[in-house]
Amino acid sequence: MSGTAIVILLVLILVALVVLILVLLRRRQAPAPAPAAPAAPKDPFAPGDQVAGDPRTLKAGDMVEYLGVRYFVRGSVRLREGGFTWSEHLLDADTIEGAKVWISVEEDPDLEVVWWTEHDIGDMTPSERTITVEGVEYRRDEHGTADYTSEGTTGVGVQGRVEYVDYEGPRGKYLSFEQYGGGQWEAGLGERVPTGSMTIYPGGGS
Repeated sequence: MSGTAIVILLVLILVALVVLILVLLRRRQAPAPAPAAPAAPKDPFAPGDQVAGDPRTLKAGDMVEYLGVRYFVRGSVRLREGGFTWSEHLLDADTIEGAKVWISVEEDPDLEVVWWTEHDIGDMTPSERTITVEGVEYRRDEHGTADYTSEGTTGVGVQGRVEYVDYEGPRGKYLSFEQYGGGQWEAGLGERVPTGSMTIYPGGGS
């Protein structure tokens, strides 16, 4: 091998060593990957865990699926008593003719969604501390008067006042009386909506 060839070989070996050293140095200087951020604390009773969709945003035109049946929101009543607000929504099934129900949505402080069906009270009035309906005993829980405004089809005026008397029964059951504008008492039987059993599909519009 000639002297020139040896020199070229040595130069190539030297260049390779320099490149290798630079690569090793860069690897050592590269910052270590940042540790994964810990999961943010989450409220186990947050609305997202109660239902698919936020019931606090319900409005006329939305669709609700509950226990395999789809209902359309026909209208909403927004109620206010002092600093406390809640909503009631009239639903109409797309497959069950004439089946109308209500759902109420309130936070006190946890989100609570209750499914209501109208109940024929006859001459019954909310004057007793306890009332038994269909074998279930309900105890009076709240009584007050709220201002309301309505949207869409609700069967009540655009705005006014409503007196209510709420009774609570066992295992998430409720009985509620309402009297709009001093009219006749109307009543409904309610059951708390179980976690994950209702899905909300927003309708068109804002």
